[in-house]
Amino acid sequence: MAGVEIPTAHAAGGAGVIRYAGLLRGVNVGATRLAMADLRRLVADLGHADVQTYLQSGNVVFGSTVQDADKLAKGIEQALAGELGLTVPVLVRSGAELAAVLDASPYAGRQDDPTRLLVAFLATAPTKARAAALTVPGGENVEFTVVGREVHLHFPDGGYGRSKFTNAYLEKQLGVVATTRNWKSVRALRDLTTA
Repeated sequence: MAGVEIPTAHAAGGAGVIRYAGLLRGVNVGATRLAMADLRRLVADLGHADVQTYLQSGNVVFGSTVQDADKLAKGIEQALAGELGLTVPVLVRSGAELAAVLDASPYAGRQDDPTRLLVAFLATAPTKARAAALTVPGGENVEFTVVGREVHLHFPDGGYGRSKFTNAYLEKQLGVVATTRNWKSVRALRDLTTA
């Protein structure tokens, strides 16, 4: 979107700018391919400042004066669809929200391996009934705690990659869109959004 004027508060990182992380679901892990350079350009073209990506799995960090995370998510989703033809759910969390997620983990003090600790970010909080009915697939050793719009996960016997307690499983059981990140990624995104 050439010729878009970016407000001074965005460009300067001035007063009222909040740092956010956009978490894209299912990017570069299956059929949906997205170059991080394209993601950075697209988010910058929406008028957001200091746009960075983390890893290749659809994490974008940016500054914005917009305080409505759902509006930010929808804007990125619409740009992905309109410019790149991609239908990708996007969840947005502020740096303060990511810090609170890390603080809320019931498992962080019990596990040194960041690949065995994960957080599933949910588009909305599940109903109490669905959260209460969530169970681990038979024969698996997985601990989980639903806290608002996140599910804290602990895989004491191994990694997430061999489990049936996946993002797709959580979406089916909880009835909401989810995207999962390991502990190292959540910490990195917190650091990038609070720096």
